[in-house]
Amino acid sequence: MSAEAGPANRHYGGLDPHDVDSRVAVRRAADADVRSLIELRATWKRGPVDAAYVAAFEQWWRRERDQRVTWLASIDDRPVGMLNMLVFTRMPTPERLRSQWGYVANVFVLEELRNTGIGRRLVAAATAYADEHDFARIVLSPSPRSVPFYRRAGFDFDNTLMTRHHA
Repeated sequence: MSAEAGPANRHYGGLDPHDVDSRVAVRRAADADVRSLIELRATWKRGPVDAAYVAAFEQWWRRERDQRVTWLASIDDRPVGMLNMLVFTRMPTPERLRSQWGYVANVFVLEELRNTGIGRRLVAAATAYADEHDFARIVLSPSPRSVPFYRRAGFDFDNTLMTRHHA
């Protein structure tokens, strides 16, 4: 998410950026929203929406949808942002029979609508879901540019994880 509001962020469909937040609807995505998610992802990655990509995305969605929670942001029924959270169910212990944690990924808002509160609303939906479902934690891998955004949402760095990168 961009930390600076540029000229491209000033208007969306004639809306002042300060008015956008009140027009945004954030809801859980469903199977009927796959085409919107496909288009948002292609916009983010600046790639074509060809038959191979559509087929790969649809296959991914069918495989992943039961272990991910995905939110879609829209203005007047036009998709403008998304976020998904992979839900990990932990092995039960005698003290805690059910435990989960979430990995937030694929947070995206159309460039012209960044810094209008849409990303904040998407992250708020994910954190509320995690709180309602008693998640042990939520983690994410922020880009350097998005660190201030996630800090404002209550995230901080934690050095308890180790990572093995592919050579």
